[in-house]
Amino acid sequence: MNVLYIRFMALAIFMLGAFSGYAQNKPGATDTIDRKWWKEAVVYQVYPRSFKDNNGDGIGDLKGIISKLDYIKSLGVDVVWLNPIYSSPNDDNGYDVSDYRNIMKDFGTMDDFDALLKGMHSRGIKLVMDLVVNHSSDEHEWFKQSRSSRTSPYREYYHWWNAEKGKPAYRYSLFDVNHDAWRYDSLTNAYYLHYFSRKQPDLNWENPKLRNEVYGIMKFWADKGIDGFRLDAFQFAAKDTTFPAFPKGYEKNFTQYYGVQGNLHGYLQEMNREVLSKYNVMSVAEGAGNTFEDGHNLVDADRNELNMAYAFEGVDIAKPEGYSITHLKQVFTKWDSAFAAKGWLSIFLANHDQARLVSRFGNDSPEFRALSSKMLTTFLMTMRGTPYYYNGDELGMTNAGFTTIEDYRDVQTLNEYQRQKNIGADLPAYLKRIAFESRDNGRTPFQWNNTANAGFTTGTPWIKVNPNYKNINAAAQEKDANSILNYFRRVVKLRKDNLVLVYGKYTLLDAQNPDTYAYTRELNGRKLLVLLNFTNKAASTQTGIDLNNANVLIGNYQKPSKNGTLLPYEAVVYEVK
Repeated sequence: MNVLYIRFMALAIFMLGAFSGYAQNKPGATDTIDRKWWKEAVVYQVYPRSFKDNNGDGIGDLKGIISKLDYIKSLGVDVVWLNPIYSSPNDDNGYDVSDYRNIMKDFGTMDDFDALLKGMHSRGIKLVMDLVVNHSSDEHEWFKQSRSSRTSPYREYYHWWNAEKGKPAYRYSLFDVNHDAWRYDSLTNAYYLHYFSRKQPDLNWENPKLRNEVYGIMKFWADKGIDGFRLDAFQFAAKDTTFPAFPKGYEKNFTQYYGVQGNLHGYLQEMNREVLSKYNVMSVAEGAGNTFEDGHNLVDADRNELNMAYAFEGVDIAKPEGYSITHLKQVFTKWDSAFAAKGWLSIFLANHDQARLVSRFGNDSPEFRALSSKMLTTFLMTMRGTPYYYNGDELGMTNAGFTTIEDYRDVQTLNEYQRQKNIGADLPAYLKRIAFESRDNGRTPFQWNNTANAGFTTGTPWIKVNPNYKNINAAAQEKDANSILNYFRRVVKLRKDNLVLVYGKYTLLDAQNPDTYAYTRELNGRKLLVLLNFTNKAASTQTGIDLNNANVLIGNYQKPSKNGTLLPYEAVVYEVK
């Protein structure tokens, strides 16, 4: 009798587990897909300078992040991508590294970093760090030695062009006040290359000694226990070092001429052999090249290079004059289609190099800010690919509203303003444009509460706090069950509970509708329908799917529509038969 009872209970437990799995993701869901933790993760980007200041100097720091780890954990995210914290003179907010094995003094110490990593791991949060090795700071010891003499052993760590050969062929610089990427240096009568700021000389990846230095840096951090690397600007790392002339106006297609050149894939395969394959780390490239073939070569598993890449075409759609929803659908659909059977991409609409999500792609007016923020979050969390979400967007933080150039801190914005001034351009028009698109819009301090400086610092913040912090802050939204913050938590949980939203087939519906975005996700017999209204007016969508028996999984209105007509900025996810 006892044996029969035990067998019965074992069968019951098995059936209960099987039914639970069926209810969540259908039988066989995990048998037919290539599951990876980094595919199923939700990545939350933390901009350390603006997240939380612990010591009152007005600059966010590592101890400040540590103090907010429980908040990050409460979001339901799996991974934190941390912008650079290495030693740096801070010309480009840490993307000009002077020592890759030390911490910027503004942010704290290596002990603080170790405590941060331990705190994250104890909460089940992984840490991905920026690897900034297309360029270094001109204050890095490598560059100091490199510019000291033409015979220095570090000379070939960078790209030099001896002046007696004449000035090299023009190269466009993104950040230089004159957009000239060749900087003359009188010490050795030569020019050095910098695709970004003149204080960010490009590293020479053709030099195997330089590559080994980088792999040593990666091992240093991987041995500490970090969980991945985001390769900043790495699609530009390999160059044609004969530096041929490019056609006039090429800078309008900058990536076409600068991206995925030379032996980039050889370097990445070497990096994979030397470092990435030896650690269970996630790797992501900033940029997916110029073509789908470029993207596949970067991320397809059999290439042994990287796990995923960002495609910038989608995030670049938003313009001050608005954008076409039809175009946005076309872009995301073609990228999904190109990687449906092989490879993996990230999904994002904002980061530290962009203005605020709701101000660019939604509607930041008081009437529609919350609704459009929730709609955009629904989009990001229901697409195939690993979602990346920028800190503060879960509150619906908006653009800064800066009106004078003195409000800005970003080297790109400041140098371009000076260039516009030098050429006699329309400066008010430039200020209007950067009020929409400057990177500093996304870098204002995180709005924790309605106390002075939004609870970010007890000192003077390094950049102004958005004055709307008294109404838009985390403390207020914690208390509101219907807040943007709590909606973010619910939609993250929805994604985590439903593998169909991670791996499921994506199908666009009602493609030519100029107002709505409708698509299905399907996996192992389950079918979810996502309806999104990207406008501030009611809009109808024709999906051909009967919603009478559909089950609403989440929506940003209390009573989601079931007749195909969506209210302004409505978002709803259904499970359909």
